[in-house]
Amino acid sequence: MSIFKIFSKEKKESLDKGLEKTKESFFTKLGRSVVGKSQVDEDVLDELEEILISSDLGVNTTVKIIDRIEERVARDKYLGTDELDKILREEIAGLLEENNTEDLKDFSLPQNIKKPYVLLVVGVNGVGKTTTIGKLAAQYKKQDKKVVLGAADTFRAAAVDQLKMWGDRIGVPVVSHGMNTDPASVAFDAVKQGVAEEADIVIIDTAGRLHTKVNLMNELSKIKRVIQKFVSEAPHEVLLVLDGSTGQNAMIQAREFTKATEVTALAITKLDGTAKGGVVIGISEEFKIPVKYIGVGEKVEDLQVFNKMEFVDSFFKRV
Repeated sequence: MSIFKIFSKEKKESLDKGLEKTKESFFTKLGRSVVGKSQVDEDVLDELEEILISSDLGVNTTVKIIDRIEERVARDKYLGTDELDKILREEIAGLLEENNTEDLKDFSLPQNIKKPYVLLVVGVNGVGKTTTIGKLAAQYKKQDKKVVLGAADTFRAAAVDQLKMWGDRIGVPVVSHGMNTDPASVAFDAVKQGVAEEADIVIIDTAGRLHTKVNLMNELSKIKRVIQKFVSEAPHEVLLVLDGSTGQNAMIQAREFTKATEVTALAITKLDGTAKGGVVIGISEEFKIPVKYIGVGEKVEDLQVFNKMEFVDSFFKRV
């Protein structure tokens, strides 16, 4: 069977639509690069390299893809430009398959842990962090999971208020001490409440700024210490939210956060409003940290679990 499997029709339509701007930009540039050319030669590869970098796949990922295509050209002697879509799709898919990160099938929680599952969410202001938390909470609520939210991004009033609004909207309790309070204290009370109420998951919104690495490390270390008083294995996951529309800036943020703290999963948002969706491919390949979620629209359902092959399939589906 092809690695490009058949996926949920509704989810695929949402993903296809969310990647429209990225695909339109990519294929327009690709089309220009092969005008009047019948063969994939050095000139085409040079232009392709520029296209992939400008599509925010990143330099490292682009170099790997170009190297793979050069090997195919050398091996097959002749590759027509009409095959370029297919070749690119196969090589990008192959690269992502090799990074050994498992795709989620749905919004389910691990079965082998003692409740509650504690999820810390980090990311700079403006990336869609709090909205992502709200959408995640809504997905778990739909599955009749008991959810508790912790408003520990206390340096920005809007983050606290926004999380409370999500809590009211979906009927999920939010633990909050207001603005300019100790984030660790909020996290402590959120996990304490999660344990007392036998919640399935506690999601803690924190670290809304990448101030200095030392401050960030200290803040998150303190949060981890206090929540482990209730759940010794916590946090089970540290999710970094990145804004896909910022392209290479998202890649830079990923580097900075992974230097400052242990990040175990990624969510990449706002892909529907940008031509920079290729950054998902670059980040997934470069960091070897699972991209668990992608945001392709404003609705709750537009936060999707990320599947590498599904993404590549949509990316190369002509608009």
